[in-house]
Amino acid sequence: MRLAGVVTAILLLAGCGGSEKNNGTLPVGVGDDSEPTVTLSSPAPRTSEPSNPGTPTRTAAPPRKAKLTIVTGNYGSTPAVQGLVAKYPLYFQAMAEGNSELIKANFPAFLYADTAINVETAKSNGWVLRPPASIVVVGAKPQPNGVVRVSLCRSQTAQYWNPKTKRWVVTAPHGAPQAIDMVRTGDGWTMYQMAKPMPKGIDCSKVRYPA
Repeated sequence: MRLAGVVTAILLLAGCGGSEKNNGTLPVGVGDDSEPTVTLSSPAPRTSEPSNPGTPTRTAAPPRKAKLTIVTGNYGSTPAVQGLVAKYPLYFQAMAEGNSELIKANFPAFLYADTAINVETAKSNGWVLRPPASIVVVGAKPQPNGVVRVSLCRSQTAQYWNPKTKRWVVTAPHGAPQAIDMVRTGDGWTMYQMAKPMPKGIDCSKVRYPA
């Protein structure tokens, strides 16, 4: 029964990532690299105040580089995509930390039901994410009932790595497609649920990932 659950989780993670094999290297995309990016990083540290005028000022170490970069491309002005930019880092953090409670506390129940089993299965199997990682928005299409479906390509480093087999759980050298339904709430646009089945036509073969 446990094996069946793991297989199910892998299939959910894989989406339509394909069956290509790879050696764990970073994906190399082809295309225009001038698209704007939204980079998430820790706040800049404050400079410490000198104890007296004769004491040289000491500056704290620079902030760490962002763990996740979101490329919005031509969809940056779309409110649903702006909501994704605000919310996806928290979802990514939950995956990286193996903490499904983050999803439960910050997203609708539908998204928790869609993703909690993946997060917990990854944690129990020792799978890890290896940031920095990036996602690229490749589409935003209105759906019935006020839903906007945002199509993404996730870089290889946004997938789970199995340290035991030294292989990616999602085998996708060019990145893996993902489609997320966004809804507008009193607090703005938020991730509602993963689109199932995976919509056709999300092509990640020529996407350039900044991380």
